[in-house]
Amino acid sequence: MVANHSLHHHGQDAGCQHSHHHGQHNHQHMIADFRKRFWFSLLITIPILLLSPFLQQIFGWQQALGFEHDDYVLLALATLIYIYGGAPFLTGLWYELSSRQPGMMTLIAIAISTAYLYSGMVVLGLSGKTFFWELATLIDLMLLGHWIEMKSVMGASQALQKLAELMPTSAHKVTDEGLLDVEIASLLPNDLVIVKPGEKVPTDGLVVEGKSSVNQALLTGESMPVSKAKDDRVIAGSLNGEGALTVKVEKTGKDSFLAKVIDLVEQAQQSKSRTQNLANRAAVWLTLIALSGGP
Repeated sequence: MVANHSLHHHGQDAGCQHSHHHGQHNHQHMIADFRKRFWFSLLITIPILLLSPFLQQIFGWQQALGFEHDDYVLLALATLIYIYGGAPFLTGLWYELSSRQPGMMTLIAIAISTAYLYSGMVVLGLSGKTFFWELATLIDLMLLGHWIEMKSVMGASQALQKLAELMPTSAHKVTDEGLLDVEIASLLPNDLVIVKPGEKVPTDGLVVEGKSSVNQALLTGESMPVSKAKDDRVIAGSLNGEGALTVKVEKTGKDSFLAKVIDLVEQAQQSKSRTQNLANRAAVWLTLIALSGGP
């Protein structure tokens, strides 16, 4: 089952601190699980294809590969792929039905269960033909599709995490008593902060004193550090070079450039989730149509 995995914006602290390592670990485990199930199922699919009566007839393999009671071997192989490869979809069926939200997992589970149970009954004496190779290839394709989708979601989440890690958690605020280290969330527009050499710029702002070069490559794609002096603007998360800068705060929290980039990534993930929800609703109707048309 595809797991929706998104990071949530924390507003006033620039939206860049994310506590999602546990969820990310679970997601990695699920990706590894789908990968393992796919390769196992693909391996089992090979002898199923070779022993399939339909494919043997098409390619003329009967004499070379056919043997007595090979249908029982097919049933045994199909049982392996149905139980192990189809487990995520069967589990998804139970989850969707228990939550009264049938969707794509319900459709897939019904399809593979119908193919497996009917084909098994044919092997045991029911008149008809088996669908073992169709069952195996369907499970393979569904596992591969979910594996690829989960990897793409994971990649987007990791990109979001890297963006979040660009933001420092504190800043050197200029006060009447001198420099005071404060949390980013406490900064307000028009506050003055000092950015020392080698530090990250804590907030979007305007340079009011000092001269330096700032590396903005991870934010803007510029390959070379950009010279910054009085009246130049700097972006939160960029890396200061050799000089110290005094910066007047202009944008903080969710209004910063970096926070808006993170919001765009999150919106893209949410848009994908809405598309998936639409597909799930379509799957419900397709399932109902298929079941009602079965008789």
